Amino acid sequence: MNPKLIPAFTIPLAALVIFAGVTGLVTPGFYSAETLNWEAQGIGQDMIDLFLITPVLIISAWMAWRGSKAGLLFWAGALFYLIYTFAIYCFAVHFNSLFLIYCLVLGLSFYGFLAFLISYSGEPTTDWPTGRIPVRLTAWFLISIAGLFYLLWLSEVVPATLGNQTPDSLVQTGLFTNPVHVLDLSVCLPGLILTGILLLKNKPMGRMLAPVMLTFCILMDITIGSLVVVMNRHGIEGGWFLTVIMGGLAGVSAVLLWLNLKGLSPTLKEG
Repeated sequence: MNPKLIPAFTIPLAALVIFAGVTGLVTPGFYSAETLNWEAQGIGQDMIDLFLITPVLIISAWMAWRGSKAGLLFWAGALFYLIYTFAIYCFAVHFNSLFLIYCLVLGLSFYGFLAFLISYSGEPTTDWPTGRIPVRLTAWFLISIAGLFYLLWLSEVVPATLGNQTPDSLVQTGLFTNPVHVLDLSVCLPGLILTGILLLKNKPMGRMLAPVMLTFCILMDITIGSLVVVMNRHGIEGGWFLTVIMGGLAGVSAVLLWLNLKGLSPTLKEG
């Protein structure tokens, strides 16, 4: 990947994410069109975007621009997270003054991630760590996490579908459909399973995608745990055990990420 493309995507992305986050936080009643539950999540997500995702995006981009293979994989994971998050902003937040900003972030994240995939889809695995245990652990972890979330979401969706009822999560958020269900069931969970299968088969794409997906999982776990805290502070009772569970999953993902990157050659050939 041409190193010049990394700042070309990152600088406008970071600026737009910061602008959207600050606007959402400092503008009185910015999410007033949403239900209390969705408003609290919008505020919480803005805080996470500002104080977690933007620093990760910038630091990983700087590492990648300097030639770090690990930095590039972190950067791709941050882009995948932004695709996920800003798809929700675009489709599940009432139309507001930031709509075009949301679209720009979604588009830049998508095409930045696509450029990453095209550049390194054929990256050989000869210089990647070869330890069988970390690879298999990572594969089964990704597959298991996907399976658990499939069970969780389907346990809510299937009974509601069969009973022709609206799931409780939709009643609380006031949405037509749950964007998390849509993205997870259609894109993210199949992606985790596919990455796990490719890892088990020792395919180059699997070895490359595993750190990306683990980075995404870490960021998403921290997000879910943090949103529970924010929602509680807005008077919406949530299970604190979920924050603990998400913290544990983030920790496991971080250990697996370290194991997968341990011994990795420091630089990546340009694609």
